[in-house]
Amino acid sequence: MAARKNMDLRPMLKPKSVAIIGASNTPGKVGHIILNNYIEEGYQGRLYPINKDGGTILGLYAYKSVLDVREKIDLAVIAVPAMVVPLVLEECGKARVKSVVVISGGFAEVGNVELQKKIVAIAQKYSMPMLGPNCLGVMDPRSRIDTMFLPTYKLSKPKVGGVSFVSQSGAVGSTVLDLIAKEGFGLSKFISYGNAAHVDEVDILEYLMNDDETEVVIIYIEGAKRGREFFEIGKKLSKKKPVIVIKGGMTEAGAAAAHSHTASLAGSHEAYEAVFRQCGFAIAKDLDDLLYFGKAFATEPAPKGNRVAVITNGGGTGVLTTDAIYSAGLRMAEFGPQAQRALRKIMPMTVNVRNPLDLVGDADKKRYEDALGVIAQDKNIDMLIVIALFQTPGADESLAERLVEFKSASEKPMVVISAGSQYTQERVAFMENAGLPVYDSPAAAANSLAELLKYAKYKSGIAD
Repeated sequence: MAARKNMDLRPMLKPKSVAIIGASNTPGKVGHIILNNYIEEGYQGRLYPINKDGGTILGLYAYKSVLDVREKIDLAVIAVPAMVVPLVLEECGKARVKSVVVISGGFAEVGNVELQKKIVAIAQKYSMPMLGPNCLGVMDPRSRIDTMFLPTYKLSKPKVGGVSFVSQSGAVGSTVLDLIAKEGFGLSKFISYGNAAHVDEVDILEYLMNDDETEVVIIYIEGAKRGREFFEIGKKLSKKKPVIVIKGGMTEAGAAAAHSHTASLAGSHEAYEAVFRQCGFAIAKDLDDLLYFGKAFATEPAPKGNRVAVITNGGGTGVLTTDAIYSAGLRMAEFGPQAQRALRKIMPMTVNVRNPLDLVGDADKKRYEDALGVIAQDKNIDMLIVIALFQTPGADESLAERLVEFKSASEKPMVVISAGSQYTQERVAFMENAGLPVYDSPAAAANSLAELLKYAKYKSGIAD
């Protein structure tokens, strides 16, 4: 599928100059927050506050119109009342602004369809890609752009990474961004596209498909306006990069809510799910899935098979994990004869050499290290789940450190299950910030590995 003509999103996502139209000195106003975010993020390009009253805003000279700016503008962020947007867009077109993000709401999502058609016509007239309206816009931590009108002290910003998150909903987007930062995996780009009046999900996915900084794509979608094109770009994209999708509007009531939210025609959930599966997308049922799958895809190599080894310091959790593995469509590995002999030599008599390998409650860093050293070399094993219950006497920060070290040298997918309160969460945060995915339940870990395997099969052309 060919890209729509004149839909170059690079000036929007990698701008060298940004105009904030509706910039304000009043704290709490959208235009004030956006401009302040750019300053606080340390944006290195040129900033042009635009306010009809002129003056100085946050220490920067404010222009009365974008037409007064003599330099080239890559991106204009528009945060003015809806009825003023057509006038402002017309001025952007005349000023040859390369792209615009319309933060303002009050268009088709509230029934103001004609006003939305009007701004689309202006964007098309000037071949000016327009994101929105009714959106949060874009964030790119590498280039330090942030059009979101959310105060930085209320939202944890993810570190730089390879996951790009596309969201039709600003609220879902901001929540997931906050959670991505908590989970410790890094962000490449965030794109909130709202009503998708001009730039839509097809344009965004095509851009990300060719973006070297994007390794994994996560998308929240309520409805695709160009179904056939979405299907075609989805298939192409997922052959290059994993895609995790969650759809809003699965029920009739949810579909109605989606329409009033972003003027989106949500359509049949079953039809969308069929399309997602044909595209090889990992389908998340809720926000937990979205995050669980995301950190697995962001950190783990492709598995070569479905055989899982489990190492635990809690027998009951090992049993629950075994159940979860089979429920997810995976299977427990059988240790090879060489691995069994090696384990019998180094493990205490209290340890039964079978899968799951229960190291028992007094296991310390050394016992985990010995077990992992043997099991990782076993050719009968494709993936590893390590259960680390930090409530036991031998499990402490040294175990967390060793697991991180082992993970960095492992060629097989490896995830950790660890649940608990403050002491555990401190260890979990350390491991996740070091790139070792940690899950709080056996089902979350097993399902994430299963999605990793499904994608590996899809990409290699193996039927599931």
